[in-house]
Amino acid sequence: MKVTLYAVTAVVLVLLTVPLAAGAPPAGKVWRIGVLGGRQAVASAESPGGASFRQGLRALGYVEGQNIVIAWRSSGRQVERLPDLATELVRLKVNVIVATDNPAIAAAQRATSTIPIVMVQAMDPVRTGFVDSLARPGGNTTGLTVQGTDVQGKALPLLKEAVPTISRVAVLWDATEPGRRVQTTEAEEAAHALGLEVHLLGMRSPAELESLFTVMARERVDAVLVHPSQMIGLHHTRLAALAAQSRLTTIGLTPAWVEAGGLMSYGPRYLDLYQRAASYVDKSLRGTPAADLPVEQPLKFPLVINLKTAKALGLTLPPTHLIQADEVIR
Repeated sequence: MKVTLYAVTAVVLVLLTVPLAAGAPPAGKVWRIGVLGGRQAVASAESPGGASFRQGLRALGYVEGQNIVIAWRSSGRQVERLPDLATELVRLKVNVIVATDNPAIAAAQRATSTIPIVMVQAMDPVRTGFVDSLARPGGNTTGLTVQGTDVQGKALPLLKEAVPTISRVAVLWDATEPGRRVQTTEAEEAAHALGLEVHLLGMRSPAELESLFTVMARERVDAVLVHPSQMIGLHHTRLAALAAQSRLTTIGLTPAWVEAGGLMSYGPRYLDLYQRAASYVDKSLRGTPAADLPVEQPLKFPLVINLKTAKALGLTLPPTHLIQADEVIR
């Protein structure tokens, strides 16, 4: 059972962040929206991300089959297919391309320099060259990023406060996606500030899961910071099970980690980003150039705790954590 604390406040915050229509959608045609993603779980109408995106569009007055058509294209985790899929969307003459992740963003930018591109989960879009800056993106690309919010600088202290005895932390990250490497630098800085020894473990394939935990055991790691990515997200449940078997304290940077069995998470809800992406699509269809739309960063970072996992690990979390938590899974 999930218990949500401060429910009234949460409802108010949700209502305040739902995009409101600034009037009826631009009339006179059926608009074509292309969605390009690296895996089926994201770039499909039935996925949680797809459902949130469509909900955001409906709130702005867009109805599929009436004034919009959405072309969903997913590489099925085969990144090498993305360039062809991006080119296919260009040939369909879509009015906007929504690119869900860094590989998809890169493929979309190679395919077109004129069709507006809306990023959803961009990692470090400035350093990767997707945009000139967050305030002034330039070019034909804008949208949302999860970078630059110092989440790790707040997540790791929460982990250390929960279990003061930890001394060695592994940072599990996706080594296959552009822009992820900068996260490890931020994690190292945050960990060193707490006096923690850091072990960086880049995951390149799901086949490496067991071997990565073998490395953790060899290095006598006692805690794990799990970075979010599409590949890692697909295997959250397996990762959480392996961490539990290894008696490791964990914290993720998205609530999905706790829902899969991890101990704690501190970070944005990614489904919110998909809903917010609809507002960028709306502005693009109304004629606002991407270069004039600043890149948006998350505003809400819920702390979520799994008490079932804490009990299985024999941990008693500080009362302050339970008071601060936005959600507790019992």
